[in-house]
Amino acid sequence: MRKSHPIRRVVLAGAATVSGIVLLLSLKPASDPGSAQAAGVGAPPAASAQGGAQAAGSGTVTGEAAQTQYGAVQVRLTVSNGKITRAEAVQAPKGGQSDQITANAVPKLNQAVVTAQSAEIDAVSGATYTSAAYKESLQSAIDKAKASGGSSQGSGSQGSGSQGSGSQESGAAQAKTVTGGVAQTQYGPVQVRITVSGGKITRAETVQAPKGGQSDQITANAVPKLNQAAVTAGSADIDAVSGATYTSAGYKESLQSALDQAGG
Repeated sequence: MRKSHPIRRVVLAGAATVSGIVLLLSLKPASDPGSAQAAGVGAPPAASAQGGAQAAGSGTVTGEAAQTQYGAVQVRLTVSNGKITRAEAVQAPKGGQSDQITANAVPKLNQAVVTAQSAEIDAVSGATYTSAAYKESLQSAIDKAKASGGSSQGSGSQGSGSQGSGSQESGAAQAKTVTGGVAQTQYGPVQVRITVSGGKITRAETVQAPKGGQSDQITANAVPKLNQAAVTAGSADIDAVSGATYTSAGYKESLQSALDQAGG
C-alpha cells in the first residue's frame, strides 16, 4: 500500500476545516434579539394602547376671576348630566395670613357647591372676601355652563337661588335679563341686574356696588343677602341688611327699576 503524500494530507485537512466552519455558520440562528428589536418585533404594544385613553362624559367650565383686596378668586366646575360633580378654585388669595384662610375656606366652599348644586352657599366664617368672590366666580361658571351646555347643564342655573328654575329650563329661551338704573349713594353707585323667567326672578346680581375702604367689607356682607332676598321675594319689597342701610336702599331702588323694565 502506498503512503499518502504529506501535501495531500495538508490539503485534506484544510478542506475539512473549511467544511466545519461552513457547518457552524449554517447552524447560527437567523436573527438575534438585537436584530429583532431593530425590526420592531420586540416593541411592546402596551404603550400605544394606553396613549389614547381619555376621560369622557364630563364638561369643565371656568368662571371669570373675581377680584378681592387680597387677590383674585376663580372657580372651575365639572358638570355631568346636568349636575355639578366637582368644584375647585384655580385662583385664590395667597401669601401671609391669606394662605391659612384660603386653606381653610376653599375646601369648604368647594364641598358646599357640590352639595347645594348652586351658587347659593354660605360664606365661610373668617373668609368673607374670599367667600364673596368665590360665589361671584362660581355664578359666572354656572352661567357659562348654562349658555354652552344646553338643557342638560342648564339645571346648574339653580345658582340663582330659585328652587323652581330647573323645572323651567325648557323655557330658557323665554328668560330675559334686565339691568336696572344706577342708584347713587353717598358711598358709591349701586346697580342691579336680574334674570326673569316665567314671571319670576331667577337670579339677581349687583353690577355696581360701593367699594374701597370699609365699603368693601359692607358690600361683601350685604350684596349676597340682598341678591338672595330679591329672588326669594320676587320683588323689591325686601328688608335692608343691618349695617348696610345706604347700600340696601340703593339696591332696592335699582332693583325696582329693573323690575319695571321687565314688566313688573
